[in-house]
Amino acid sequence: MDSQPPPSSAFDQVVLPHLDAAYNLARWLTRNGHDAEDVVQEAFLRALRFFGGFHGGNARAWLLAIVRNSCYDWLRRNRPSEVSAPFDEEIHSSAVDPDPTSEDLLLEQAGRHRLRDALEALPVAWREVLVLRELEGLSYREIADVAGIKMGTVMSRLARARAGLEQQLAIDFKGE
Repeated sequence: MDSQPPPSSAFDQVVLPHLDAAYNLARWLTRNGHDAEDVVQEAFLRALRFFGGFHGGNARAWLLAIVRNSCYDWLRRNRPSEVSAPFDEEIHSSAVDPDPTSEDLLLEQAGRHRLRDALEALPVAWREVLVLRELEGLSYREIADVAGIKMGTVMSRLARARAGLEQQLAIDFKGE
């Protein structure tokens, strides 16, 4: 692999448009904004270093794979229990109101917090595929490429993640 940095303008044009997606993935995997910023910075340095080896294709998926790997490296260093716990697929199996009231806004905010908490409660492997599919809009093939797993595993994890999220939201709802 070529490890010479490329002219920054090419890197800026190809990779920088995906900064928000990179941060979004890192934020959901680390569950912390400051940690996500550190991971994204590290990932962008890696991407810049190895940009010469990028031969076109889907720059977003290429960058998100680097971000994903950087996140897992960071998690192994800083929260080893999150990634060292064995992941078992079987076990870890409206209309918009134009003039919302303050009560509507509070309920919406509470719903967002509940959803965030439920998503963060999922195992990292499930959170990863759910974020890549539902928040970043990647195809199953792109997720498989980013995560380095088979497409069938993507579909299985995604189904389990959705079920786990639904179950977590149901538990939270009953607890109120």
